[in-house]
Amino acid sequence: MSTVELEEDVDVTTDDPAEGSETSKESTKNANLKKRREVDDLLEERRLQKQLADYDFDL
Repeated sequence: MSTVELEEDVDVTTDDPAEGSETSKESTKNANLKKRREVDDLLEERRLQKQLADYDFDL
C-alpha cells in the first residue's frame, strides 16, 4: 500500500480587516474543499488498486 501524505499550506494575507474575515472564510472553505478532493482521490485510487489486485485475469 502507498502512504498518504496531506500537506497543509494555507496562506491568508489581507490588508483590510473588514474584508479579512470574508477572505479568511473563503480561503478556509477552499482549503477544506481541496483537502476533501485529495482524500477522495486517494480513496478512489486505493479502491481501484484493490479491484485490480482482486481481478481474475484468467477469464
